Amino acid sequence: MDKTIRDILLKAKRIAVVGLSPKKDRPSYRVAEYLMANGYEIIPVNPNCTEIFGKKCYRSLTDVPGDVDVVDIFRKPEEVPPVVDDAITIRAGVVWMQEGIINEAAARKARDAGLDVVMDKCMLKEHMRLLNE
Repeated sequence: MDKTIRDILLKAKRIAVVGLSPKKDRPSYRVAEYLMANGYEIIPVNPNCTEIFGKKCYRSLTDVPGDVDVVDIFRKPEEVPPVVDDAITIRAGVVWMQEGIINEAAARKARDAGLDVVMDKCMLKEHMRLLNE
């Protein structure tokens, strides 16, 4: 799995963060801030916000213009399936469920549609572990 995750982190440019919070003390905020500092383009997705990090915040993945390499999900496991459906619709390359988020059925559906899936792992921690050695 390390090789797959390393490849994802090296190839990805645009990451849509679903459930990104504007609150600095939230994990989604800290992870997105770290990823931006490491050269990734972050696309905030949160229907309750208009802007995060000075960037337009989209109501859903299907509203995001252009290609999305990774859909990084910060939602409860039971809220993951519609996000995966949207990731499939926009032809994202990867669905990444953050640490503590496990939804086997959604993961299977994403894989069946040709998406790579990372589940129950933190993008920040994996980036630090695999690329900042």
